[in-house]
Amino acid sequence: MRAVYIHIPFCKTICSYCDFCKMLYDPKWSQKYLIRLREEIDDLYNGEEVKSIYIGGGTPSVLSGRELLFLMETVRVFKRSLNCEFTFECNVDDITEELLSVLKRYGVNRLSVGVQSFQKENQHILGRHHEFSDVESKMALIRTYGFKNINLDLIYAVPGETVKMLRDDLRLFLKLKPDHISAYSLMIEPNTLLWKEKIRPIPEEIDEDMYMYICSFLAKKGYKHYEISNFALEDKESRHNLTYWNNEEYYGFGLGASGYLDQIRYTNTKSLTKYFDGEFRAVQELLTEKDIMDNEMMLGFRKIKGICIQEFEEKYRIKMEDAYPIKPLLKNGDLEEKKGYIYIPKEKLYVMNEILLKMI
Repeated sequence: MRAVYIHIPFCKTICSYCDFCKMLYDPKWSQKYLIRLREEIDDLYNGEEVKSIYIGGGTPSVLSGRELLFLMETVRVFKRSLNCEFTFECNVDDITEELLSVLKRYGVNRLSVGVQSFQKENQHILGRHHEFSDVESKMALIRTYGFKNINLDLIYAVPGETVKMLRDDLRLFLKLKPDHISAYSLMIEPNTLLWKEKIRPIPEEIDEDMYMYICSFLAKKGYKHYEISNFALEDKESRHNLTYWNNEEYYGFGLGASGYLDQIRYTNTKSLTKYFDGEFRAVQELLTEKDIMDNEMMLGFRKIKGICIQEFEEKYRIKMEDAYPIKPLLKNGDLEEKKGYIYIPKEKLYVMNEILLKMI
């Protein structure tokens, strides 16, 4: 079964760190966009059963009540598996009884809330402003509506941040009892507001110390570290995101969305004008067997469990050690093997990219 990603590019404000495809919300554009989105889905969806749906952005929760209903009616076209995971991203300020009522009615069963930080210094840099009490009351409201799978996003390694500030953030996050935490080191990407303001990233050694602290802290609190940036309570791993890391196929709909279908990786246009004209896809690449294998390695090693040796050999009809320099990497400790899986040891996850460069 495939997964579905749907991109809503509209936001009330543009966050200083965001390099996703986004623009300020304007109903003049959003209504037309949702019509084109429905056309894209109708044109390209093949009618098979899907195991997960993820509506991200941008800020999907910025849509008006009428627009949200239109979007939810559009999504009804997908044939969902019995236990389909349906995630919707939302901003703290947008969480209302009206929003939650609509999402619940249309089968959304997982929410992802962009908290990022409660530290005033961090919020100033990131362009956030909510108080802990605001988020606490919104989380209580979410639970009242019966949502039992909630992710909170955390951004760390913000310029000027200390390990003490991070510890304070983690303690506040856990007071909210999230089922899942996605923890991302702040990346200052080209053309973001932070990049234009010439903000310098935090020293790498402090970034690494913070990452290791997060892993240790959350493990003690019962959160399973299952992917390099993701932590979950029992059975709360993101099934949608595991689709990416397992190198499985998924649809990508909407402005700037990416997808992977029938050995083709594609990226949609980021031009609203072209999208409105029905020119949905900007780039398509037919992958070779070697490309697909390389992706399997690069994505699979993001998982803490790593890659199943037998499944790899059955899938590609070649031993992993014959395709990649596995033995020398096992010998020098860059990789480890346990219970039929090859994986990067936790103490080396921070330098995962260096290990992948040795391999591919």
